[in-house]
Amino acid sequence: MHCIHSIALILTSWVATTTALPSRAWPLKSFKTLVTFGDSYTDESRLNYFASHNGSAPPVGWIDPINNDTASGGYIWPRFVADYAGVNLYDYAVSGAVCSNLITPRTFSTINAPFPSVLEYEVPAYIADSKYVTGSGQKFLNIPAQETVYSIWIGTNDLGVDAFLTDSHVANKTIPDYIECVYRAFDQIYANGARYFVLMNIAPLQLTPLYATPAKEGVKDNQYWPEKPDNRTEISYRMWEQVVTVNNVYKYQTPFELLVARRYPGAHFAVMDMYGLISDIYNNPTAYLNGSAPANVTGYINHCNTNGTDCTRMPNPDSYLWFDELHPSQRTDQIIAQNFVEVAEGKSKWAIYW
Repeated sequence: MHCIHSIALILTSWVATTTALPSRAWPLKSFKTLVTFGDSYTDESRLNYFASHNGSAPPVGWIDPINNDTASGGYIWPRFVADYAGVNLYDYAVSGAVCSNLITPRTFSTINAPFPSVLEYEVPAYIADSKYVTGSGQKFLNIPAQETVYSIWIGTNDLGVDAFLTDSHVANKTIPDYIECVYRAFDQIYANGARYFVLMNIAPLQLTPLYATPAKEGVKDNQYWPEKPDNRTEISYRMWEQVVTVNNVYKYQTPFELLVARRYPGAHFAVMDMYGLISDIYNNPTAYLNGSAPANVTGYINHCNTNGTDCTRMPNPDSYLWFDELHPSQRTDQIIAQNFVEVAEGKSKWAIYW
């Protein structure tokens, strides 16, 4: 009886801790720097460097240039965060990336090699930059622990075509291996001194034109899946199942790792609900999309042939949720950035804080 009572007290205490007010769970001193990891949803210019340098990685101390022609069709969400909040931005995301090429490697044909991944390239590149001192004797990265937020938004490629969705992953690897990879990335960033983390969960990929059902205008053969099977409804539902499963694990594993396993002593986490935010745009578009044409959440701006060439852009881009078959539009990225700033300030309805 005493044992049951003790367990009940522990669980009550744990629940109370995990539902703490953001001001208590997220005591960020001030938001001055953002460090980002991820894929094309976050990459500003890094894949461009690999493509234009025969697959060679940027050197230590490379400054990621501002780019207004990203996967959003314009600026990418971290750049808007930097502008809105006036913070330093260090963007290590690489378009096409997965969490680990030991789990779901995908080939970048331009360099005839796998896309650089979060665990094998992005995090080591950040750590190398964090130790780099410029010729003037200054540290290259301005990352004080109490003023810097680190975000990871990865999974779009891991769960998609040429990966788990099409059973193209490495033999004997599972989706839990991908999830553990994300926390292993946090391990290395934490060990390097980071203390404030935003885990951005998986977007509702089943709503993208690439993976949507025919009833929601899901596309057939396209630049990202030139020989897409006809079973678009089955594809959409399988993707949906993968996405909600991963997000549910993130919701419960994050407080477990932080509060029970004590994997990150002294750290603070926010899980940003990208699934909820983008679903809300999809379901309530007039509250978000401000173009001069009617809001459009099933179509997309940039139409290309299956080779990714001969592209035509639709007018009124601010009316669209999607830029192309897979990527959010610049307008959507502005919305993401506005909400990310609120997450970093500890007051967002789209985040759970620990």
